[in-house]
Amino acid sequence: MSRKTFIESEGATCKNWNWSWSFINESKRHIIFGAWDVYTDNSRAKIFSTDWQINRRGHKNKAYDQSREHIRLIEENGYRLLTFPMKRSKDTADDNNRSGPAKISGFTATLSEKTLVRIENDWFGIALGAATRLAEELAKPEKYPEGARWTATINAYERNPKARSACIEHHGHTCAACGFDFARAYGDFGKDFIHVHHIIPIGKIGKLYDVDPKEDLIPVCPNCHAMIHRIEPPLTITELRKLLQATHDVTNVNRSRVC
Repeated sequence: MSRKTFIESEGATCKNWNWSWSFINESKRHIIFGAWDVYTDNSRAKIFSTDWQINRRGHKNKAYDQSREHIRLIEENGYRLLTFPMKRSKDTADDNNRSGPAKISGFTATLSEKTLVRIENDWFGIALGAATRLAEELAKPEKYPEGARWTATINAYERNPKARSACIEHHGHTCAACGFDFARAYGDFGKDFIHVHHIIPIGKIGKLYDVDPKEDLIPVCPNCHAMIHRIEPPLTITELRKLLQATHDVTNVNRSRVC
């Protein structure tokens, strides 16, 4: 089955079958994006970026405006996002060619509904359910499989008094993402309270190891901790700061318009 045959069997179409990577089914209000394997990490796949507007030859990508409109329909008009896996050919599957013409070496004719998440200038399709995770600092530690056995998650490490104290002694009690200080907000009642985030998820490390409190742990408030772990893989502190800054900028613009 060709990609065109597959997309048409789902009732969707596009402007040009040679260069389109997103498609629309008007009657069902579906937007379908091909998700490149080189931009897919666990349950998160980057499907659109403003960096893709200009290709490596310095020309505007022909499919850019169409895909940007499809993103708008999802964000503003309530269209549902569906994706299917696409495998990028080896001669274009590298970072230097990420904005150039891409060649498909294969695809999987299966659609999966996704949640659309924007992180600054990139848009991701997130597996349903993956965008509702809570922070890892839970009352009952979660567990992750490692081969044929189960190992407790980073909760055990984060709650190690020595590791936690060393992290906070180095970084302080202020949230590394938003700058929130519980003692400043709640007085003595909030003194010394902060979550401690493990920068590299224990599931990716795959083995027991000694935590470096200065490099591996960082203090964050519960809100930021929850947002970091709302998708998989988790956001980095830098990505979360960019989200906060973008929201802050939009809020200021709206306030200025009202005034």
